[in-house]
Amino acid sequence: MKKYVAFFRNLNLGRINCPGKVQFEEAFVAAGAESASSFLTNGTMVFTARSGIQSQRVFNSACEILRKTCGLKEPGFIRTIDYLTQIVTLDPFAGIESGSVFACCTSFLDTTHGLSAAQLPLESKRRDVKVLQLTDSEAFSVCIKVGNTPGSPNAFLEKLLGLPVTTRNWNTVVRLVQKYA
Repeated sequence: MKKYVAFFRNLNLGRINCPGKVQFEEAFVAAGAESASSFLTNGTMVFTARSGIQSQRVFNSACEILRKTCGLKEPGFIRTIDYLTQIVTLDPFAGIESGSVFACCTSFLDTTHGLSAAQLPLESKRRDVKVLQLTDSEAFSVCIKVGNTPGSPNAFLEKLLGLPVTTRNWNTVVRLVQKYA
């Protein structure tokens, strides 16, 4: 069995059109996952499956169950724990002084769109989001507080790319790997 992580966009457990924790986990088990564990409340699910093909089937079935039971329509993106471990070892924020930014973030999108061809640096007009590094399916960015509000990597990347994206704080990804790798 391999461990997979589903990162859902705009899913906050217990809110309108979102499942509660138990409902979220049960949907993945009913869809064929050997195990399923919600990580935090932000729509991050760790589940086990025999293969990448099966993980996609489980994910698709769980999404359909959640659509029918609570109205969830948001997309999600799957990564293996092994892949996330590799990402953590890249340490894309090594040179960033934590006091100089509001947050360090990882944004996930569909693996078929090939982000790595984009020209860096990418920066929002307000200069409140700076993308520092790209893989084929992740963007590593920092958020800077301008006035009273920090930048949103999610909003910036979705507008720039015209594609759905979901973003997590870098510490969430690191803690996820520490717990499940």
